[in-house]
Amino acid sequence: MTREQVTALILAAKIKKKLSWTQLAAVVGHSKEWSTAALLGQMTLSAAQAEAIGKALDLPEDAVAMLQVVPYKGSLPTAVPTDPLIYRFYELINVYGTTFKELIHEEFGDGIMSAIDFKMDLQREPNEAGDRVSITMSGKFLPYKTY
Repeated sequence: MTREQVTALILAAKIKKKLSWTQLAAVVGHSKEWSTAALLGQMTLSAAQAEAIGKALDLPEDAVAMLQVVPYKGSLPTAVPTDPLIYRFYELINVYGTTFKELIHEEFGDGIMSAIDFKMDLQREPNEAGDRVSITMSGKFLPYKTY
């Protein structure tokens, strides 16, 4: 069984059981952001986490085992930027893009976050281990319309 097949099983069970990513995160015992990324194939679950999610979603043993394998991160097959800073944003979207999409759709419905009606705040956060970059992004939700 491939990791992509496990993700497909998870998505099907989530829909069938009418569970939210937040509810699944409670089963995993981690934040909804991390848990969603993990269940979409971008993180490695511990044995206890994999067993718990396997039980909650009725996953087969080979799927539970695959959740414990370090994944090949990056779920968006696109051209890779070469600028080191931009590449890191690409890396962030490649790992968490499907998580953003799932959580936005779950919270708001079918649509997009605008990059036109959009604001961003970038701040330096002092930290003993090395300053951190804090970026807050806020974009208007635009639902898809049917005519």
